[in-house]
Amino acid sequence: MGSTYPQIHLVRHGETAWSLSGQHTGRTDMKLTPVGETAARGVAERLKGLSFSAVWSSPSQRAYNTSVLAGFGAQSVKKDDLQEWDYGAYEGLTTKQILAERPGWNVFRDGCPQGETATDVAARAGRIIAGLREANADMLVFSSAHFLRVLAARWIGLPPQGGALLVLDTASISVLGYEHDLSEPVVRKWNQQ
Repeated sequence: MGSTYPQIHLVRHGETAWSLSGQHTGRTDMKLTPVGETAARGVAERLKGLSFSAVWSSPSQRAYNTSVLAGFGAQSVKKDDLQEWDYGAYEGLTTKQILAERPGWNVFRDGCPQGETATDVAARAGRIIAGLREANADMLVFSSAHFLRVLAARWIGLPPQGGALLVLDTASISVLGYEHDLSEPVVRKWNQQ
């Protein structure tokens, strides 16, 4: 079922060496692997026939290059607020490594020492949502998993911790939108491959 209301397409960047190994990649500027580049090119086919009033990207090369390889580089505007979660002291570590030192840790609940909390990420997501709602048009956004999960949670009125319930694979496409009117934001599609 289509929608007469604006739809926001979210694209998680293609595979990187650290997304493949499960290492937390916040502000480390990783390039796409060859597999990630191929998947990013595949996003173009999956978005074929759609038009967007604007295309926004995280400034990270993994997100921006995904937008370029998907055919949206000429339109893509880098937005600092779309950066991935700042993992601080946990940058480059896997969840297993973190849990060995801090049992029970959850990024959405506990945040990261010397990095961001869920509230910090939610503040950035809130500014992006305000811009999307102000545009009131079909938009395309390229970013990273944890940030996009918080963005989606906030879009539908959940606290940022609600992002823990939403998993995103690399090069996945999700769609945010509305149901009956602009006062009813919903997740229309999630983690499409």
